[in-house]
Amino acid sequence: MEPRDYLDILHVAERLKDTPRHCTTSKRRIESVAEHSWRVSLMAFLLRSEFPELDMDKVTRMCLIHDLGECFTGDIPTFLKTDADRAAEDSLLERWVQSLPEELSREMLALYREMEAQETGEAKLYKALDKLEALIQHNESPLDTWSENEYDLNKCYAFDAVAFSEWLSDLRKEILADTLEKLQWEGNGELPE
Repeated sequence: MEPRDYLDILHVAERLKDTPRHCTTSKRRIESVAEHSWRVSLMAFLLRSEFPELDMDKVTRMCLIHDLGECFTGDIPTFLKTDADRAAEDSLLERWVQSLPEELSREMLALYREMEAQETGEAKLYKALDKLEALIQHNESPLDTWSENEYDLNKCYAFDAVAFSEWLSDLRKEILADTLEKLQWEGNGELPE
């Protein structure tokens, strides 16, 4: 890869630093897509010994690139994203990836196809971590920053995504326990009106 190609890729990816997500940090700052992607990648790195049968370098690569399409469309919360939104993001991302140096383009397209198919352990783990990170971040953010639908969503979201792994299912139960505790103590056990 030529140095100019390398810099051009980094300049596009830098957009994720300024692309806000639908979640706030524990100190009420709106989180960026780049911050979310970083922590999903860290989650994969930390689980290397829990999933020795998987190619964790591949999982980490999936986590690093999974939201690059949002460089072009911004972040749309999963509960608001339509099929048309997904199609537009996928189209813009694919066009950009195909413009990259051939070897990199080929690798990224293969990763995206594997991620979309959700047939390998690596793809399933990446997807589960992506969803779990959002739940963890919500539990860390002040309750008054949650949208009304998130009170129920945080109780049921992602159980299907972790069902393939006992360890991840146990993690999801712990996240649910944190959610319920947060709702009880920070929200006095009452849902907003």
